[in-house]
Parts: sequence; structure tokens; C-alpha cells
Amino acid sequence: MALLLAVIALLACVWNGFALEMRDAAHTSDIAERLERGERLDMDLYRAINGRVAAGESYYTAAATEHRVFGMPTAPFVTMRTPVLAWTTALWGADGWRIIAVLLWAANILAWYGALRRSGRSTALAAAALAAAFGMVGFIPDIAFSHELLAGMMLSLALALSAGPGWLAGLLMATCAIALRELALPFLGAWGVVACLAGERGKALAIAGALLALLVGFTVHAAMVDAVRAPGDLVSIGWSGLLGPALPLYGIHVTTLLQTLPSWFAGTLGVLALLGWLGAGGRLGMFAALWFAGFITAVALFARQENFYWMGLFVPAYGVGLALVPRALADLAGAVRQPRLARSPTRVSQ
Repeated sequence: MALLLAVIALLACVWNGFALEMRDAAHTSDIAERLERGERLDMDLYRAINGRVAAGESYYTAAATEHRVFGMPTAPFVTMRTPVLAWTTALWGADGWRIIAVLLWAANILAWYGALRRSGRSTALAAAALAAAFGMVGFIPDIAFSHELLAGMMLSLALALSAGPGWLAGLLMATCAIALRELALPFLGAWGVVACLAGERGKALAIAGALLALLVGFTVHAAMVDAVRAPGDLVSIGWSGLLGPALPLYGIHVTTLLQTLPSWFAGTLGVLALLGWLGAGGRLGMFAALWFAGFITAVALFARQENFYWMGLFVPAYGVGLALVPRALADLAGAVRQPRLARSPTRVSQ
């Protein structure tokens, strides 16, 4: 089984290099078609909504109006973002969010060093460096209008804090991230599963409380969206893309510095990061593996081509898995050698 997993990982690394090029061509074509139909970019939509809210307009009225102007659907309710980003931008402006993004970038570097310190100083330093590299997206000006990237920086920090004494701060950070982008709700579900399996009753109850509060908030949000919806509003065509793992891996590629590397190299790193997390073990490793593998599977099944940016929810924690690859490969190599050693009377006696 270890040998089979190693072969699958190798083939996936090679395949992803070609898949990235195909998905990039599909993405370019999709953008061209949407612009030709008169559609505009999502970032422009959120920039327009935030501007109207900052000027004193009600969020739901402003969002519904701009959705109609941009030719965007208002049903189901998840097509309209929660008001958190618009309300907070009205308080401290887009520059405030840019500052927060940089602070989250720095906090992730420190947190990931601390989270993997017990794995050895070299692993911890590599984790911190990878958090810095994969989190560089925090410095782009448009991050102030990206729900996914801002939420991803928060979720990554929460993941790093989840298995340590700062888990309560991590839970608060995760709750804020999900309030910003409800798509991240499975993050708390994965954390809850790990807490239950580890017998951490207090943590599991706290997670359940956060989930309940968020569900109440989303229920109110759904009611408010329904109240401003007009009879002629567009309805989403749904999410049943069935584009396979190429789409989520492409999303990881274009939301990180991997996009600056040759596709064959970036494709390899994109797969190896997941392998590192799958082989990490422990509560942190189990949590990360559930979150990353589960969300990748969901995006592979349901997302459409234009939904690639959902993978911003992985930034920068997914890339930290590369620091764990040497350990995962050593475990695989050891498992492959194990049967051979077991059949040798000399080695057994030693």
C-alpha cells in the first residue's frame, strides 16, 4: 500500500504539471467569454458595494442593486456575500484591511514556527518560511476586496493555533473567517471531528457553540437577502462542475507564488504539499488532512471554472505541508522496506 501511494503521488505530480496548463487555458477562455458578454470582475462588484455602504447606504440594498448592475444572481442567498467585509471596510477603510492582511501574514509565520517546533528546528524554520512565501498574496492591494484570501489568512492562523494552548484564539479567528466567507464552514466541522476523536470535550463544545452562532447568523443573512430580492433577479445556474482535482489544484496555483514557477515544478509542489499534510499525523495533521483533502474533493465535484478563487481559503497553510514532505517520504520508504525486513530472520533477531 505504501508503494502504491508513492506511485500515485509521483504520477499525480507529473499529471498536475500538464493539468495546470490546461486549466490556465480554460481560465483565459472563460474570462474572455465573460467579458465579451459584458460581465465584469467580481473584485469590481465588491469594490462598488463597499463604496455604497461606506457612503451610508444599507448593505443589502446596495448589494442587490450592484448584483443587478453586474448581471449577477441574487438566489440562492449564498450568491450574495455576508455584510461583514462591507461593514468593516466602512469602519476602517480598504487600507485598514490591507494592514490587517499584513499583520495576519506575520502572525502566520510566528504561529507556524511554534506549531511545528516539536518536529525539529529545521522543520519549524521551513514551515515559517513557507508560510511567508505562500502568504505573500497578503501584500496585493486587491486583497481588501477578497473575502476568500482574507478568510484564508485567518483560517491558516486558526489551524496553526488549533492543537496548542492558543486554540481558543484560533477558534475566534476561525469564526471571524467563516462570518466573512461562509464557504469555510466545513473548517469548523473538521476541527470538531478531530476534537471529538481526541476526547477534547471542552473544545468540542466550544466549536459546537461557534457553529450554532454562525448558523443563526447565516439564517438572518438568508432572510435579509430574500427581503431585497426582486421578481426579475437572476438565479444561479448551480454548482455541479465535476471538473475534477485539476480545478482546486489550479486555484491553489494562481492564489500563491506557485504561479511564478514553471508548471512542471509548480505542479509537483502543489501535490507534494498535500502529501506532506496527509503524512503529518497527530491532531494537527489529522485536522489539516481532513480540511484540505475534504475541501479539495468538494471543489473538484461542485465548483465551476470561475470558482477557482475559492482556494484562497487555503492560503498560506496549505503550502506549509511542503515542510512535512521529507518526513512523509521517509515514512513511505520505511513502510516499503518493512515487509522485506520482516522476512529476514537476521534482521528480526537484531
